[in-house]
Amino acid sequence: MSGISVVLPAYNEEENIEAVLNQALDVLPDLIDDFEVIVVNDGSTDGTAGIVHSIVSEHHPYVRLLSHTSNQGYGAALRTGFSRARHELVFYTDADRQFDIAELAYFLPFMAEYDVVVGFRVYRYDAVLRSILSWTYNRIVRVLFRVRVRDVDCSFKLFRREVLDKITVESTDFFVDTELVAKARKWNFRIAEKGVRHYPRVAGATTVVAGNIPQTLRTVARMWQRIYFPTRRQLDEAAEIRARLEEGAVEAIPAPR
Repeated sequence: MSGISVVLPAYNEEENIEAVLNQALDVLPDLIDDFEVIVVNDGSTDGTAGIVHSIVSEHHPYVRLLSHTSNQGYGAALRTGFSRARHELVFYTDADRQFDIAELAYFLPFMAEYDVVVGFRVYRYDAVLRSILSWTYNRIVRVLFRVRVRDVDCSFKLFRREVLDKITVESTDFFVDTELVAKARKWNFRIAEKGVRHYPRVAGATTVVAGNIPQTLRTVARMWQRIYFPTRRQLDEAAEIRARLEEGAVEAIPAPR
């Protein structure tokens, strides 16, 4: 099987990032012939970047570090990671140890027939309110974007590179999970689902909270409009994003060689 790029957005994950990288370096050689792990340090103010730098010095080019000089958001971090990914398959997950990268083994066989594999949390270790809001949000997304996935905001997803080449990621926040699936659906890419285990966070603090419901609904409505009925200005903005990415004009610092 071809190679895979694993993208790990990280913001103030000094207590988790070393364990996540060690797990990736342990399991990936047994799953695929060639791989890279790209950590996107999204303006962390703790020791995240320093820890990753020490691992890069030992395991480069299998581990690479890109750093935003300021916090730009989860979606922006993914966009940076995707733009630097080298392999035909691209996978992303969180750096907070709530998912087991080893379960990627169950996703790879799907790529023989599908273009995208979306994880869904079998058991969810989140607060009750957040779980209820997520359930409601997923039902709204299924209707608006006609995506037949049960957990669109699960951050455990695998793509063929051609999907990400087709999609221009515009979201800079956690709505990027929805945007990726909605745009893949719009372009008629083949989407599969696979359950993954979800674990309680053992260290650090989540950057996602049960937010303001009206604001969430407005964001989803704007996303729907941008995907299905974009204005000329929005098309120009998307084209500018794509051009900047192709030129490498992202606020990122590549790992030293």
